[in-house]
Amino acid sequence: MAERNSTGLLMMLEPTPAIAMTLPVEVREKLAELELELSEGDITQKGYEKKRAKLLAPYTPQIQEPSLQKENRIQMLSQAAPPGSKHNKSRATNTRDERFRSDLHTEAVHAALAKYKERKMPMPSKRRSVLVQSSVEACTPPDTSSASEDEGSLRRVGRMVSSTPYQNHPAPNVEHWFNRVIQGSSTSSSASSTSSHPGGRVHATTAVLADLMAYTQIDNHSAPPDVTGLLEHSLHADRDRPPVASVKVVPRGYNHSSVMETADGVPVNSRVSSKIQQLLNTLKRPKRPSLREFFIDDFEELVDVQQPDPNQPKAEGNQMSPLAGEPLGVVTNWPPSLLASLQRWGITQPRSPCLTALDNAGKPVYTLTYGKLWTRSQKLAYTLLNKLSTRNEPLLQPGDRVALVFPNSDPVMFMVAFYGCLLAELIPVPIEVPLTRKDAGSQQIGFLLGSCGVTLALTTDACQKGLPKAQTGEVVTFKGWPRLLWFVTDGKHVVKPPKDWHPTIREANNEIAYIEYKTSKEGSTMGITVSHPAMLAHCHALTQACGYTEAETICNVLDFKRDAGLWHGVLTSVVTRMHVISIPYSLMKVNPLSWIQKVHTYKARVAVVKSRDMHWSLLAQRDQRDISLSSLRMLIVTDGANPWSISSCDAFLNVFQARGLRPEVICPCASSAEGMTVAIRRPPESGVPPPGKAVLSMSGLSHSVIRVDTEEKLSVLTVQDVGQVMPGALVCVVRVEGTPYLCQTDEVGEICVSSGSTGVAYYGLPGMTKNTFQTIPVRASGGPISGRPFTRTSLLGFVGPDNLVFIVGRMDGLMTVCGRRHNADDVVATALAVEPMKFVYRGRIAVFSVSVLHDERIVVVAEQRPDASEEGSFQWMSRVLQAIDSIHQVGVYCLALVPANTMPKAPLGGIHISETKQRFLEGALHPCNVLMCPHSCVTNLPKPRQKQPEVGPASMIVGNLVAGKRIAQACGRDVAQLEDNDQARKFLYMQDVLQWRAQATPDHPLFLVLNAKGTVSSTASCLQLQKRAERVAVALIEKGRLNPGDHVALVYPPGIDLIATFYGCLYAGCVPVTVRPPHPQNLATTLPTVKMIVEVSKSVCILTTQAIMKLLKSKEAVAAVDVKSWPMVLDTDDLPRTKRLQVYKPPTPEMLAYLDFSVSTMGILAGVKMSHAATSALCRSIKLQCELYPSRQIAICLDPYCGLGLALWCLSSVYSGHQSILVPPLELDSNVSLWLSAVSQYKVRITFCSYSVMEMCTKGLGTQTETLRLRNINLSCVRTCMVVAEERPRITLTQSFSKIFKDLGLSPRAVSTTFGCRVNMAVCLQGMSGPDPTTVYLDMRALRHERVRMVERGSPHSLSLMESGKILPGVKVVIANTETKGPLGDSHLGEVWVSSPHNATGYYTVYGEDAVHADHFNTKLSFGDTQTVWARTGYLGFLRRTELTDASGERHDALYVVGSLDETLELRGMRYHPIDIETSVIRSHKSIAECAVFTWTNLLVVVVELSGSEQEALDLVPLVTNVVLEDHYLIVGVVVVVDPGVIPINSRGEKQRMHLRDGFLADQLDPIYVAYNM
Repeated sequence: MAERNSTGLLMMLEPTPAIAMTLPVEVREKLAELELELSEGDITQKGYEKKRAKLLAPYTPQIQEPSLQKENRIQMLSQAAPPGSKHNKSRATNTRDERFRSDLHTEAVHAALAKYKERKMPMPSKRRSVLVQSSVEACTPPDTSSASEDEGSLRRVGRMVSSTPYQNHPAPNVEHWFNRVIQGSSTSSSASSTSSHPGGRVHATTAVLADLMAYTQIDNHSAPPDVTGLLEHSLHADRDRPPVASVKVVPRGYNHSSVMETADGVPVNSRVSSKIQQLLNTLKRPKRPSLREFFIDDFEELVDVQQPDPNQPKAEGNQMSPLAGEPLGVVTNWPPSLLASLQRWGITQPRSPCLTALDNAGKPVYTLTYGKLWTRSQKLAYTLLNKLSTRNEPLLQPGDRVALVFPNSDPVMFMVAFYGCLLAELIPVPIEVPLTRKDAGSQQIGFLLGSCGVTLALTTDACQKGLPKAQTGEVVTFKGWPRLLWFVTDGKHVVKPPKDWHPTIREANNEIAYIEYKTSKEGSTMGITVSHPAMLAHCHALTQACGYTEAETICNVLDFKRDAGLWHGVLTSVVTRMHVISIPYSLMKVNPLSWIQKVHTYKARVAVVKSRDMHWSLLAQRDQRDISLSSLRMLIVTDGANPWSISSCDAFLNVFQARGLRPEVICPCASSAEGMTVAIRRPPESGVPPPGKAVLSMSGLSHSVIRVDTEEKLSVLTVQDVGQVMPGALVCVVRVEGTPYLCQTDEVGEICVSSGSTGVAYYGLPGMTKNTFQTIPVRASGGPISGRPFTRTSLLGFVGPDNLVFIVGRMDGLMTVCGRRHNADDVVATALAVEPMKFVYRGRIAVFSVSVLHDERIVVVAEQRPDASEEGSFQWMSRVLQAIDSIHQVGVYCLALVPANTMPKAPLGGIHISETKQRFLEGALHPCNVLMCPHSCVTNLPKPRQKQPEVGPASMIVGNLVAGKRIAQACGRDVAQLEDNDQARKFLYMQDVLQWRAQATPDHPLFLVLNAKGTVSSTASCLQLQKRAERVAVALIEKGRLNPGDHVALVYPPGIDLIATFYGCLYAGCVPVTVRPPHPQNLATTLPTVKMIVEVSKSVCILTTQAIMKLLKSKEAVAAVDVKSWPMVLDTDDLPRTKRLQVYKPPTPEMLAYLDFSVSTMGILAGVKMSHAATSALCRSIKLQCELYPSRQIAICLDPYCGLGLALWCLSSVYSGHQSILVPPLELDSNVSLWLSAVSQYKVRITFCSYSVMEMCTKGLGTQTETLRLRNINLSCVRTCMVVAEERPRITLTQSFSKIFKDLGLSPRAVSTTFGCRVNMAVCLQGMSGPDPTTVYLDMRALRHERVRMVERGSPHSLSLMESGKILPGVKVVIANTETKGPLGDSHLGEVWVSSPHNATGYYTVYGEDAVHADHFNTKLSFGDTQTVWARTGYLGFLRRTELTDASGERHDALYVVGSLDETLELRGMRYHPIDIETSVIRSHKSIAECAVFTWTNLLVVVVELSGSEQEALDLVPLVTNVVLEDHYLIVGVVVVVDPGVIPINSRGEKQRMHLRDGFLADQLDPIYVAYNM
């Protein structure tokens, strides 16, 4: 490809006759065949080496370098090899791609890579099933806790320093690393922040150790450096292994394999830790360019804008002058139009050959004469105009567009169809043959045909038969295509015109002649219209520039449907009566030498080729001494503008000069679809200056400046001229962006051309046409350079000495990163020069840029060979990143390898770049290896937020007063003033209430439990409950010998037993602790939690059923826990009837009533103490808010083990006397509609559920509403449906639920949420009266800065937040500053503090850490109302006074909960809520089922559950990284792709992120893929 280091080139061009002559001709031929087989993928690398060794064995002593080591094999041998040394050639490409190889010499890349100390990068972990096409040996072992050596993590050695992965590199110098760290190299972008977990800050000494350890290869199981800043505990002695050298000082005689702990003290396996440590070390090098200091405005968080480097090279030359080509010569008998010349030759020279078509064997199949072309075109024209009709109306009118769908192997039929359309005054639109419904870019071609109004497609009989058919036998309608009528142009379908019919041959007028399609950089297809005069003028200019004469033979290897193949081989050839030999693509695939053979056979004077055709022939030429190229006077290289074309030309000349090829014959040209031919090197006889070469600095080019490079030989680009401007054309170079100012003489810009021979417009796109085809270039002064409009050619270049035109790239391949311009082809060149190339196919590399976070990011995609090993591919990828970084001074954002033959191909070989980019962005590329480097590329992140010193609480209050803001304080209705005939108020204790109800209304039903079938499984009236409770109490006192105040664990499934034993405990004076029973199928994980609660709560007895009792002592239980340490276990299945019991009376209502244990989302088990007074107050508040009376029925679908669920199941019905219909959530697993059926059946007005229940209904019943309606399920009775939660309201879920079940009569106003937490189970609850819940929209960026900023619905970066229900009677809420503990103003974000009679009284813990808990349950404001005692909820939120009025006539204060303070992530000085990042991630790809995020050592770890196939796993990595960067300005450190169901969720439907974190660090997730973003 792009050629750097010209001295290297000269050295390589020296032939090596010694090696060449040692082997006989037939051996050399066989070796060349082997090379070709290997390059075409017909033989594996192993097979190739075996056969090659066998061939060379007899001659080994004669060859100096017998192994010809593949590392040292010169990739450009095609250039260097003399005719005899074919065995030393590089591999051919496997597809016919223009980007066949690299001439960026390997020494340039080697030198660049040598600059890098070999840095070990953490290799991604992959599950075996994902290795799509790897051989068994090359597979990475599955991720088990005992890491394998193949993983690319730290290696197992018995000494301190081991060799690096590449043996030829010396081991890194330890002092160097110490020095580098002490000098303070910056860490990753996120490392400036503190982790949300203890010990998140990396200490200086730790960083030194970390760096040292990363370059010291250590045993996989030894301790990684303690980057969390926690102490390490040596927990397990590892006796099976020799001692391991570690940096920690270990006393003699000890042999511990240390285990790292997470922040929660959970020991983890060091394998994940070591990979993350490696990752941290790859991030330690300073980023380029450094971030500027700038002030972050209070409301506007700006992305850092790259400032131009003051030292960057700037253009210094004078302003260029437009360059004119020589005038078009006057030709005496020049035809007035193209059709006139066709008519002339068809009548005067009917036997003169026009076109010879070849078959796949290279034999001529048919020669079309000018007479035949004229008569057949007339026949077709007549048929199209007169024989095709619909409803007696002719189908086509002059000026209609017609699609030409002809295969590349049938130039004759195409030419007849093309001229037939012109004679009929129809406009041909040549397109590729669609092979399948999913061809790359096919949909875009369909859009073009639709916009051109095409209704008819012409094709051949053979081609029509090969097109995919519908069941009716008609050709299918391709995706995005209009309905087409297909017409076959073969002889039997066309009609001979009557004698009196003659086509009208007009002079070339300004009508459209034909439309050529072009695919833009973004993938859209445009039709470029070419007028009759432009077509004729272009033929005239080409004839003059190339010196074409009548009856010359021209060999055309290009696609004849478009571009230079059409211009030379179909149009100009007819004007000058030349004979064209058309070489089909299919023949070139079989025999790359065919075009050279045809030049020799037909003594062709001109050949039109691309540089890849020259390259293939070099690889295939087999000492064919009889070939001569002496007849050629012009070898037109149509992609002479490509950076690698020069080396193809030089190599081709080097080999074929001996066969009569003269150096001056090679004529590169530059052309584009818009500008047609812009410049071409003239044939030698026209007396033009000699060809030129330029060695340009890559760095200069990236700033659009031309600098001839002299010193830095690494990053140079050698380009050749493309000759002089076309006759009759005026050319200038303009700036690429903005106003088209003329460039200076040493500046690169876009070439613009003004001539009569360019395209006219983009069909149907007037706006784009004006910009491209009617540009008026201006001088620096602002005046236009000429009155003529210019056409932008999309070619980038400059005018060099002797008025020669040089091209350095195309607009399509231009990537502007950080203000510097890079050419995709140059990056491909660098990638191809990285040795060894055995891991990917040379011709199948795509480079493009994607826009992420307001800048372009470079993506490289390559096809991996099926036999490539994981480790080898990964190391090649790492080296490519380093080479591009070194040579182009630009970072690669993503490098992806896809399995062989899966990249979208262009019609005639090559990679379809825009389709590849589209698949990448849609997550449909399915790579098998991905390496992302956002840390080194993304240099425009906002500066980390520096926290300002806090404003004191007093100043805060004064500020709010001055601003006219009220203090954020609100309360529910005053319980004392609420008059109600509440008999239960007389009783202080719940057990007294039950006794009173059993006497007053013994048969009143309190509870009704439903099973999965929807039938009643058990019921309890007041009296029944009372009696069962008494039996339990007697059993506790008599059997259990328990004393008042003892704690009793109740391990029951949801049901009446649980409620009865709860009251039994209260009757006996014991303290109940409700515990979820272990899951029989999952004892290993659920039983330890039961054991922990029993132990922490100091329960002296367990009450349970016989079935669970057996389970607690089963064999499986023995494996999970120590069953001998269970306290006394009593089963309550068969309790005897008892005499009346004396119910225990507590001495004071402040005594403990029950303990409420639950595991928080942070993975912390916490039990809170509820006193008798708090219990009664809670029930009273719920009763008042929900207007609960004995005549009411409420449905509850909640777990009864903690929080509000426990209160509603066990307490509320007894206190208020209403009937509770209890639906255990587990029953929904087998019958999703159970809860809604119960609500409908019992006409329930109030119902409670959890988010997990709501989600099950939404997902499971979303499509079944019609079925439910037929089952008479009607939800119009529901006044309020409340979701019980301890989190921010999930507004999307509640809205989906309301929308889905609206059809069943559910009122959209009915669904609301509640808010409670550990310190107070019910702070907010919607209830029956009061205004509907309100929704506000916040700016998410302000929220990160801990500010509330209201925005309009639908604003960018907006977050919708629903009110968490109404504040309960008797509850007071204030918003306090988390740091100063001062009160905050209305709509300010702070911690929610609550004061109420039903607050819990404190945490119940084994260790009396009272200080911590006093702060939670017993705190006061530092300013303002300093007397009230508040409890801290640990949740961030704000109060906002709304326009609504509540029941008391006051304006309503709404409480909005934003999220748990413990769960927030502190990154880059800002506070993030995990749910916001997770919402963005889930949105990024349809196959992401669930997501959870957490931090570890300042890295953001994103875990995604993949619901699709495993081949989609790696598609998610770039998409997740992109979306988090775009939405949250954060760089993802690790992406973990797991199976559905891996993210742990508790009974309330909340994600257990800390459990997940521990599982990840202990390597227990069995991930499909783990990507470490560098």
